[in-house]
Amino acid sequence: MTMPVMEPDLDAMLLRDWARAIDDGPFASLCWGERIAFTNPDSLTLLGALSAWTERVRLVTTVIVPQLHDPVMLAKALATADVLSGGRLTVGLGIGGRDEDYRAVGADPATQKMGELAAAVAIMRRVWAGEKITEAVLPVGPAPVQPGGPPLLVGTIGPKTLRSAATWAEGLAGITMDLDVAKQNELFDVGRDAWRQAGRGAPHLATSFWFALGDPDAARDQVRQHLLRYMNWIPAEYVEAMVPSTGWAGSEDELAEVLRRFAAIGTDEIHLIPTSSDLGQLRSVADVVAEVGNAG
Repeated sequence: MTMPVMEPDLDAMLLRDWARAIDDGPFASLCWGERIAFTNPDSLTLLGALSAWTERVRLVTTVIVPQLHDPVMLAKALATADVLSGGRLTVGLGIGGRDEDYRAVGADPATQKMGELAAAVAIMRRVWAGEKITEAVLPVGPAPVQPGGPPLLVGTIGPKTLRSAATWAEGLAGITMDLDVAKQNELFDVGRDAWRQAGRGAPHLATSFWFALGDPDAARDQVRQHLLRYMNWIPAEYVEAMVPSTGWAGSEDELAEVLRRFAAIGTDEIHLIPTSSDLGQLRSVADVVAEVGNAG
């Protein structure tokens, strides 16, 4: 389950209640995304709070953009979170889709490339291995709890990008806009083949989608309002055109069937993305996930 970090009017109590409800529920992971030029909480600051608010679920960043950070400081922050969470951190990394986030922190949009991301990963791995990056007296710590550092996932929807990550990522943290299961499985097959050619084990295959529960019209409008707010860098008329086929809206039974269809193609994990901060929807989805899990 993804935290509602892109919703308006958030406060510490609401975020804490969501985190604890996710931790208490049947979910495997708690996820959240990064934006800079937006009203969402800072990802790394929130990571510290989530480490304290939860005890069981894995904490998954979906995704952090390394080019927006100093790689050594990012490695130090993530290692600290791995310590605070007791080794429950998984780090999703991507290049991001918004130039404005790069400009907001003084980063060059020309570095929005997979090669630049891979270079940052190499530096972070050196930090986590305890290597000295400079002639400092001591290396940059703390050492992460998980040997070699937290598992890394690549956030992408493109086969070329996925192939390029096979040498450093443990798998995929993707997204499906239209919930086309066959198309998602084609991307999974690209990952399976790329990891095999790289001489590695089977990749962790995760995807995500926006959701809203309830009356179909009201739920679809909830998705619409969320997309218009979140996709503010895209002209509104283009977002409106996307709304009918983007994300999922419907009943609990229909959501259960969607989850079963993705499970059937070998999806290891689905990162559900809320379009409301309503705890009632979270609890309803928890019931659906528990039912699907118990059934299969």
